[in-house]
Amino acid sequence: MKDILDLVGDFEAVNINKRYSDDISGFKRWITDKEHRENHTITQEPYWEGKENGRSAESAISTLLVHLNRYAKTYSKSAIAGSDFATQEDFIYLINLKAFGAMNKAELIKKNVHDKSAGMLIISRLYKLGWIEQVISETDRRAKVIRITDKGNTALEEQMGKIRKATTIVAGDLTHAERLELITILTKLDQFHQSVFAKNSKCKNLLDIVMNEYLPKNDQ
Repeated sequence: MKDILDLVGDFEAVNINKRYSDDISGFKRWITDKEHRENHTITQEPYWEGKENGRSAESAISTLLVHLNRYAKTYSKSAIAGSDFATQEDFIYLINLKAFGAMNKAELIKKNVHDKSAGMLIISRLYKLGWIEQVISETDRRAKVIRITDKGNTALEEQMGKIRKATTIVAGDLTHAERLELITILTKLDQFHQSVFAKNSKCKNLLDIVMNEYLPKNDQ
């Protein structure tokens, strides 16, 4: 029992920036990550471009993520070619509304990690196409929410075959096990950055805030 209480104390000390949720789920995730860090050994460190010249692993990760985003956008452009979709964000907004149901504009924009001006342009475009509509919330009659229309569902379904092809291609030749491992790593990274952007810190101070308050100071 003392060991468990000590472990809870360690969790609370490490989780001051709410990287993990303050519940049993977050506690279990922290334990899993802790065990992984303590037991996982890399038999051979991977090579990345520029490593021999002192390029850091963090630089390589950042560049690879940028490249993968560009590849994904290229495939997405092919998937919507010849349709009324202007960008991949158009169908991502519709997919989110279809999957998660009606939500207000701010929630929809936040879910897609856009700034307000970019998100409003997409919402306006979808509204003009008749693919979304604004209605009174069923849970709060004082609020208005955005939902996908039948026309929007039809437009989405007409492109879903190509969209699924694009998402399959993005995963490339990874094995099933590699895909699951990548999902785990990217989910962890996404949750870290979500916790940062949820605070809406000023852009000018963002780098210093993240470096000082969010990045771990040790291997814990």
